Amino acid sequence: MKTFRAIDPSTGKELEGDFQAAGKEDVGKALALAEKAFAVYRNIDKDTKATFLLDIAAGINAIGDQLIERAMAESGLPMGRLQGERGRTTGQLTMFANLVKEGSWVEAVIDNAQPDRQPAPRPDIRKLLVPMGPAVVFGASNFPLAFSVAGGDTASALAAGCPVIVKAHPAHPGTSALVAEAIKEAAQKNNLPEGVFSMLFDDGYAIGEALVKHPKTKIVTFTGSFNGGTALVKLAQQREVPIPVFAEMGSINPTIILPAALVNRYQQIAEQYAASITLGTGQFCTNPGLLIAVESEATNKFKHALGGAIEKMVPSTMLTPGIHNNYAKLSAAILLEKGVGLLGKSESANSNKANQAVPLVAEVSAADFLKNPKLCEEVFGPFSLLVIAESAAELQLVIEALPGQLTASVVADADDLVIYKEPINSLVNIAGRVILNNVPTGVEVVPSMQHGGPFPATSDGRFTSVGTGAIKRFVRPVAFQNWAPELLPPELKDGNPLGIWRTVDGVFTK
Repeated sequence: MKTFRAIDPSTGKELEGDFQAAGKEDVGKALALAEKAFAVYRNIDKDTKATFLLDIAAGINAIGDQLIERAMAESGLPMGRLQGERGRTTGQLTMFANLVKEGSWVEAVIDNAQPDRQPAPRPDIRKLLVPMGPAVVFGASNFPLAFSVAGGDTASALAAGCPVIVKAHPAHPGTSALVAEAIKEAAQKNNLPEGVFSMLFDDGYAIGEALVKHPKTKIVTFTGSFNGGTALVKLAQQREVPIPVFAEMGSINPTIILPAALVNRYQQIAEQYAASITLGTGQFCTNPGLLIAVESEATNKFKHALGGAIEKMVPSTMLTPGIHNNYAKLSAAILLEKGVGLLGKSESANSNKANQAVPLVAEVSAADFLKNPKLCEEVFGPFSLLVIAESAAELQLVIEALPGQLTASVVADADDLVIYKEPINSLVNIAGRVILNNVPTGVEVVPSMQHGGPFPATSDGRFTSVGTGAIKRFVRPVAFQNWAPELLPPELKDGNPLGIWRTVDGVFTK
């Protein structure tokens, strides 16, 4: 069987540990077990399911320093970042455990029969959300914990009642193996069926393709590149029975920086955005890759301040050699596009490590930007492009030319909010999250979060991959008509035995 090893991106050297690439027979076995497990797990009581999720979180914490050290070696990310990411991972699991235990997420709706209604009687109809079946989760490169084996996709799928098969990301197999073992131990502790969770390794694309095409797979989640996400969507649509793929595929996250704000605080804004552009070596899906401003004296001061702030930033290690090579290629190529000029580039050196990304910002006029669709494409890394519009009208044209985004931000003072009301309001048309006077980097894991936007930011902008709403990707509504009370799911029974919030004859009630 084929084996592979992880690479330390800071040195370019192989790490210890051989990982066996799965074969297609492993795909079939995992999905057969998942289908069998689904018949049991979908009906597991909510307290057991919540305890399972909490036990996964406890198991991840119990791994201790070994998990952080291995993740550091495989990703090049610093200890503090990974400790925070571990906390986010266990926090997500706890959040979904609480959601499941409370129970109202199933959105139970009851319309009682009206046998005397004229001109025709109304039957008894009751509806709730039910799990869809085995879910395939693709681990992400940029979050080896929070968007990986036990990340938000896995947590929300398990909370919904769906068994999970993880396609581990080849950049951090050792990290993935440690977390997978914690999930399996939690499943055994709660006497859950074997196929409720499994994980497959592969350092290429064959196993991922086989998982998406397998007839027992009912849903797929993915976080990564536009090309990768659209390829999976196409595979899913070509199946005899198409299935949903919820793919997060990148975003340039435009930020409008308006005149009054620049007059009053251009230096502060420049430093704030230089820090956001380079946070995590620019390897966040919410990295502010496009800044838009209107030409003015204050804008010129901002340009100088931003360029100077970027020049002081220190290069840092990217997640993989492939990501580094792609960043170097794309950031160099964009400077060759017509009208694009260098605004600032890191002058610091960090030559002791491999795969170092050099932070840089470029500038272009709105007129040239509008003529060149390539300038709307994501450069994954510590890069941003500043677009200078000549007027509010041209600013509006730039916004209207943008494709779907995860986020859109506005930096404004009170006067700006009145004068530029139209372009500000139009941001709702292109983004899943609209931010005022704050950077887009940093995604809060709370019920109100929307981490998803119109295509091509995601394959379906109606859903989120962060927050409690992420559970809705794994369920579908089912209505029960004229069923005997004893045959109904407990969430729909008279008397509300689970004590959850429900809508009964139009009234939201317990």
